[in-house]
Amino acid sequence: MGKITRRELLGTSALLVGSAGATLPGLVLEGGHGAAAKKKLKIVVTGGHPDDPESGCGGTIALYSDLGHEVVIVYLTRGEVGIEGKTVAEAAAIRTAEAEKACAILKARPVFAGQIDGSAEINNARYESFRKILEAEKADVVFTQWPIDSHRDHRAASLLTYDAWLEGGRKFDLYYYEVDLGEQTQVYHPTHYVDIGQVESRKHAACSAHASQSPETSFYPQHDAMSRFRGVECGAKYAEAFVRHSQSPGTDVAGLPGR
Repeated sequence: MGKITRRELLGTSALLVGSAGATLPGLVLEGGHGAAAKKKLKIVVTGGHPDDPESGCGGTIALYSDLGHEVVIVYLTRGEVGIEGKTVAEAAAIRTAEAEKACAILKARPVFAGQIDGSAEINNARYESFRKILEAEKADVVFTQWPIDSHRDHRAASLLTYDAWLEGGRKFDLYYYEVDLGEQTQVYHPTHYVDIGQVESRKHAACSAHASQSPETSFYPQHDAMSRFRGVECGAKYAEAFVRHSQSPGTDVAGLPGR
């Protein structure tokens, strides 16, 4: 990561903090808090199931959308086997509606990649179809799940995204996010942090939209603790942490050099 510049230190207010003063593309406010971003970006977040992107980087999604950037969430599956006592079709319908509600809260657009919860595939056909989804979105920045997660669908979403990045010529900046640190995401060492204090309630609401998953008892307490822990690391109350792929091209935002 590059050193903090004089302009960043004196003339800009960044919502992201991290070692060496690195900034995340598009989260720099020209003129202080509440100002619109100078350059509009397309942000894509991919995840294995409904609730993964929201719990892993819902605060960052909210910050991007509030600044006027376009955010798309690509769900690999519809959570078809995620509700006990429901058929695959019933669970898919319920969880799709929950994902759409969560996206409305975060001001993001949902896209569903057509795989099945618990049976995600990684093969040539799936690589090709997922690459076409990402190419159609023409993203500037993509966030995906960490490839060393305990859930196979998380790993599938990560690898499909990574392959699309490679095959597409590494045209977008690639970041990884974490979920349920220690239980699912393993061997994770952040390079970037985002202060989500001002939008934590929106993240909570988006996660709560997934009512079928009993978020208040099943996963949100762990993510609340994780956000507080990452906040302690970077000097904020709540934060989300990311790993940037070092071969990302670097998105130039508001005249700042890409990192």
